[in-house]
Amino acid sequence: MANKKMGLEVVSSAIISFSVFLLLASTTQAQSNGVFDVTTYGAGKDITEALTNAWKSACASTKASKVLIPSGTYWLRRVTLAGPCKAAIKLQVDGILQAPVDPDKLSGGHWVNFRYIDQFTLSGRGTFDGQGKVAWSKSTCQKYKDCDSLPMNIRFDFITNALVRDITSRDSKNFHVNVLGCKNLTFQHFTVRAPGESVNTDGIHIGRSTGIYIIDSKIGTGDDCISVGDGTEELHITGVTCGPGHGISVGSLGKYPNEKPVSGIFVKNCTISDTTNGVRIKSWPNLYGGVASNMHFEDIVMNNVQNPVIIDQVYCPWNQCSLKAPSKVKISDVSFKSIRGTSATPVAVRIACSSGFPCQNVKLANINLAYRGPGGPAKSQCSNVKPIISGIMSASGC
Repeated sequence: MANKKMGLEVVSSAIISFSVFLLLASTTQAQSNGVFDVTTYGAGKDITEALTNAWKSACASTKASKVLIPSGTYWLRRVTLAGPCKAAIKLQVDGILQAPVDPDKLSGGHWVNFRYIDQFTLSGRGTFDGQGKVAWSKSTCQKYKDCDSLPMNIRFDFITNALVRDITSRDSKNFHVNVLGCKNLTFQHFTVRAPGESVNTDGIHIGRSTGIYIIDSKIGTGDDCISVGDGTEELHITGVTCGPGHGISVGSLGKYPNEKPVSGIFVKNCTISDTTNGVRIKSWPNLYGGVASNMHFEDIVMNNVQNPVIIDQVYCPWNQCSLKAPSKVKISDVSFKSIRGTSATPVAVRIACSSGFPCQNVKLANINLAYRGPGGPAKSQCSNVKPIISGIMSASGC
């Protein structure tokens, strides 16, 4: 009987040894061809540890490498994938990654964070599913200034020379994407999907970054499709479809002290549908100074948009500010050209600048926006600005 038991132990030990051998062999093979598949790192339903380990191995490679998440549905807890890496690195996501439903299980303000990486590509046909429906009902940010922020789907912090392509972000609890301190980062064929009632779910928010390109992408969410924070320079948005949401917005600016200038914003060949705003620049009154200049919006189609063209320097959502003093943000060198389509409200163009710092060099050219409801036709309203108007101007008044 003892011999039989000993024989079973030997067989069991051999099986375990062989399994370890297979795991090591597959990992070695992955390393040899530069592909680090999370399934070779013990990935089960929850891939958090497997992804972390695969990333560390790939990041340490002296040759270009790729971390692969194959097709399937996986759970992923809060994770930070950081550099610097020794060579160019890719993360290919072909599966669906699901965040914890409970926002309290995602401390730190984000779900997935990419940091300090140069020569980085995030691609694949996969989805980052924030499972935010439960969290949206918990948000108090519409009522209180000092609310607790819910976690964002993806953060890109201090990323350089990078491409995000063919990826989908779905139902984030907060912003879908936050870009901070990045340089030369492109989003191409990027998709954001969330219902119009999702709270504070900006599609892509950019701040303190240079050389950001958003190309041929589709964004539908419950807040700004794209929002531009302070310190953003050379932002190019081309071929973006936006809606539902709050449009494409520069700002809000002037809410915090020591904000960096915004300059070189180019929005071109976009379509905006069924949103609360179209193309917008906004700043807070009675708070802090700032500068925003060299901003150009051209060849934009509006479909049933409530405020197609708007500069709002009395931005004060939910009465969270004071109107005792005008905005201190200086806005200059702005153009709106070839804006066409339909407005959902009689005021299709509203340029409301600061009485303390009137807007300078604002150009309106070929604005052809129709409104067919009560109080029509479409009109424009301007204050503290003398716009330079040329070509068609269907919305009279400025």
